Amino acid sequence: MFSFYSKLSTEVYNIDKPIGHSFGDLEFYSERLNTVKGRILEPAVGTGRILIPLLEEGFTVDGIDSSPEMLSLCKSYCEERGLRANLHQTSMQSFSLPHKYEAIIIPTGSFLLLENSIDAINALKCFYEHLHIDGRLILDLFIPSNFNTESTSTRTWTTPSGDLITLKESLVEVNFINQYTVSHLRYEKWRNNQLIQTELERFPLRWYGVEEFRLILEKVGFKDIVISSDYKFNVYPTDKNQIITFEAYRK
Repeated sequence: MFSFYSKLSTEVYNIDKPIGHSFGDLEFYSERLNTVKGRILEPAVGTGRILIPLLEEGFTVDGIDSSPEMLSLCKSYCEERGLRANLHQTSMQSFSLPHKYEAIIIPTGSFLLLENSIDAINALKCFYEHLHIDGRLILDLFIPSNFNTESTSTRTWTTPSGDLITLKESLVEVNFINQYTVSHLRYEKWRNNQLIQTELERFPLRWYGVEEFRLILEKVGFKDIVISSDYKFNVYPTDKNQIITFEAYRK
C-alpha cells in the first residue's frame, strides 16, 4: 500500500523544511500580500512552513491539507506559539469552506501534486469560488527536468533523537501525453542499526507550459494574470529551471 505524506514523510518534511525556511517564497508572498486585510487561505499548508510566519506577521490565514499527519504537526506548532488558525483536512479539488478569501496562496509547486487534469481544473474552480471579488490567487509552478526512468537517488536525515531516516527515490513513469511523472519513494527509519519503520509513497508531479497555464486560468475565469519567475515580480521566465509564479484575480 502506498501512503501519501504519512508519518515518516511528514517527519522528513519537518526536518528538511522547518517553519520559516524560505526558498525566496516567504519574502515574496509576504510582500505580495502586504495590502491584504482580510482572510488568506493556504491549500496544501503542510506543517505550516509559510502559514506560521504569516500569522506571526499579523495576517489571518486558514489552511487545508489532505494529510492528517501534516495538519496535526501544523496545529501543534500554532498552539506552541499561541497562534490561532483554522485548519481543515480536505482536498484542494473538492473543498468547501464557510469563508470567502482575499487571497489564496500555494507556494513551492504543491499544486503540481494533482496529476489528473480534471482534479486540477476542479481545484482552480474551488479557489475561484472561495475568493472575494478582486481577490487574488498566487500560485507557484515548476517544470520537472528529470525524465530518466533509470534514475534513483538516496538522501538521509538524522532526527533530533538520533535516529536515521533514509529516502530512496525512483522515477518509474513519465507520461508526456498527459504531462506528469510518477516517482516511488521508500522511507526507512533506523535506530541502532535496526530498521524500525518503513513507508512507501507514490509521488506524482504534473507540469504545464507557461502560456498553457495562463489559458487554463483564463478559462476558469481569472483575470489580470501576472507571471513572475524566481520570486521577481512580473519578470517573465526564460529558463526551464525557474520557479514560475502566477498571480490572478477574480473580477
